[in-house]
Amino acid sequence: MAGVMAPHREDLTGPSAAWLAEAGRTLPRYTSYPTALAFEPADGEVETREWLSAITPDQALSVYVHVPFCRRLCWYCGCHTSVFHEYDRVGSYFDTLKREVDIWADHLPAHAGTQHLHFGGGSPNALLPEHFAELLELLKRRFAVRPDAEVAAELDPGLLTHEFVHAAAAAGVTRVSLGVQTFDPEVQGKVNRTQPFAHVAGVVDQLRAAGIQALSFDLMYGLPGQTPENVAESARQAVTLSPDRIAVFGYAHVPWMKKHQRMIRDEDLADARGRWAQAEAADATLVEAGYVRIGLDHYAKPDDPLTIATAEGRLRRNFQGYTDDPAPVLIPVGPSSIGSLGPGFVQNAVFTNLWGQAVAEGRLPAARRLPITSEDRLRAAVIERLMCDLHVDVGALCLAHGWPVETLDGSFDDLARLHVLGLCEVVDRTLRIPEAARRLMRTVAACFDARLQAAEKRHATAV
Repeated sequence: MAGVMAPHREDLTGPSAAWLAEAGRTLPRYTSYPTALAFEPADGEVETREWLSAITPDQALSVYVHVPFCRRLCWYCGCHTSVFHEYDRVGSYFDTLKREVDIWADHLPAHAGTQHLHFGGGSPNALLPEHFAELLELLKRRFAVRPDAEVAAELDPGLLTHEFVHAAAAAGVTRVSLGVQTFDPEVQGKVNRTQPFAHVAGVVDQLRAAGIQALSFDLMYGLPGQTPENVAESARQAVTLSPDRIAVFGYAHVPWMKKHQRMIRDEDLADARGRWAQAEAADATLVEAGYVRIGLDHYAKPDDPLTIATAEGRLRRNFQGYTDDPAPVLIPVGPSSIGSLGPGFVQNAVFTNLWGQAVAEGRLPAARRLPITSEDRLRAAVIERLMCDLHVDVGALCLAHGWPVETLDGSFDDLARLHVLGLCEVVDRTLRIPEAARRLMRTVAACFDARLQAAEKRHATAV
């Protein structure tokens, strides 16, 4: 590994056919390495208990709570969730969830408290306001949530009530992420998610008046009926509400996995060039408005903690996306939740009935797991730095992880093709992704994925 290879320069008028071919590849989002597809069925809960016992008193925790219910079914959704018509199902889940919290907490050794608590879904505001508040109070008590912890919740703005906002604020929620997706009425109709701009603006006002000042928006491209123009317009409208962070995700069309996506017609979806143009339109709008690019698909204000973490090389990537949370342990609560327990990853039973059965029997509900090898940790570190920083000194990371400097040289053979295309620049064992190729960083990261399988259809396209 020596010398400098001169990369191909991409035509500034738009992506080449070669770049679009890479954009169409289905690849992991790399919120973890190894990815969840590598997880294996868990053999009882003994191993999970052993992994929990490895937590040390100086280690802080993060906790993720999954609420697998929604009041409406959005046709683009790829989450583990279901729509309820009577609250009895949700109420039963709530009772079981409280028991699960106690089971996890009872198995925890001494630790340094919880510094990040995240509610996702589904829609956490599927819970009654009083149930959400009660759950948060239980979590704070049983997991020793620190007074300065970030408590974040992903909420459906279209169905967010005044009562829920005030219950969440009073209980201690510090950040809310709103699933805006698009403000275009026609696109909203095509995905069954109607929420006018005026309604979302009103929700934002309510959240801020209640004391929740840290706000994030999720936007999407690649939805049926979207164009570069209406994607840019949704981004412009989002900017007028001044969220601290905006994520721009590409829609993953997988109707063979998510049957409700069959409601979306293939002919209403843009091709690879169209998706690229939509993503670029959102990017240009947000950068012009003063937001800073964070990793693959996030944007933040210049004084946001994510922006500061990026500048200081502290940005992390976990199952919730980009974060400045350095906690080494992530406790999973709720069906399908994924956790990181040091020696390995665990995932709770996906189906609510199997999850509930385990909890009713007093067992940890982990149904899948994956021990992490030292080589996995090395590859994970390389992939994370690429996904966060767009550059990495692979040789230095090899040495830092106790491996010979040439350990990952085989990956550079795979990178040679991408280098010729201009997707990366290589000097010795240092790798850099040019700014113009930022959107294809998953393609570069995949060269270090030793577990990537040929059957990639369960992943989203790179762009």
